[in-house]
Amino acid sequence: MPKLDFDLITLGHGSGGILTHKLLDAGVFDLLKNDKLSEQHDGAILELSGESAFTTDSFVINPIFFPGGNIGELAVYGTVNDLAMCGAIPKYLSLSFILEEGLAMEEFWKILVSIKGAAESAGVQIVTGDTKVVDKGKGDKIFINTTGIGSVHSKSNISVNNIKAGDSIIVSDQLARHGIAIMSVRSGLEFETDIESDTKNLSKVVQSSIEKFGSDIHVLRDATRGGVATVLKEMAEKRNLGMDLEYKQIPVNESVQGACEMLGLDPMYVANEGVFVSIVSNEIAQEYVDFLKRDEATSSASIIGTVTDKHPKQVIMTSAIGGKRALTMLPGEQLPRIC
Repeated sequence: MPKLDFDLITLGHGSGGILTHKLLDAGVFDLLKNDKLSEQHDGAILELSGESAFTTDSFVINPIFFPGGNIGELAVYGTVNDLAMCGAIPKYLSLSFILEEGLAMEEFWKILVSIKGAAESAGVQIVTGDTKVVDKGKGDKIFINTTGIGSVHSKSNISVNNIKAGDSIIVSDQLARHGIAIMSVRSGLEFETDIESDTKNLSKVVQSSIEKFGSDIHVLRDATRGGVATVLKEMAEKRNLGMDLEYKQIPVNESVQGACEMLGLDPMYVANEGVFVSIVSNEIAQEYVDFLKRDEATSSASIIGTVTDKHPKQVIMTSAIGGKRALTMLPGEQLPRIC
């Protein structure tokens, strides 16, 4: 951390004057520097070719530091992963901070360092942004907004309209780790084992899978708020098709499962930050899963069900003992402030 003559964020750091420049020059610009950001202009001139994907997201997670990550890397990975779900290679990010008066500079620096590491890991440049400061009590330490732009892979054809009966439904990794990790540090709640967030970059494995399987990958969706159940229900309704799931095929860490049972939560509805849902042609499903399993980010990938035309708009789960239940969208807020 650079030597600064202040330890806390003050309202003056959002004034646009000397304090703002001290904060940005010694912190943000120097740590995250690249040719475009170093221009310190009102925007950035970008080089793009072919189809492009564009996404934006805001992060208001509480707490800002949690087992397995913090709000900084979450903001980068969350936006990069959204681009990946569009079949796009991430290229540029904007990064905007809303800081609360009184935020410790040491905490802000840790977040910046995590942002730098996450951006380097994802191969994306942070090229523009903004910083605002609000009165103490008007924020929650730090909020972050990111916008991402990427180039769509030439072999990508990602659309919910591609889903057809007979397709296989796949999840890329174990469910519910992020939501339970956040719960573990709220209100003094402790579990017997350490559960860490699954926050990670999914772009590389998604791009390599698109390169190999192309248009046989029909849909990709990250299962964040609302969990896997909500994602599948949304797609079933939009496509007017049904989905049959097998509970015993759904990968859930034993410790996470135990925590969910203790809290009365269903892993199918708990938020993830490093899990995506794929719907792919049945012909390539097993090869696709085997391919995903070779990557650390998707090592627990599993086929959890199939698309059907027998019960349109319904997602039906078959339990371990053969019972069936319909999955709906998450009806309310199960875990507040998870991203």
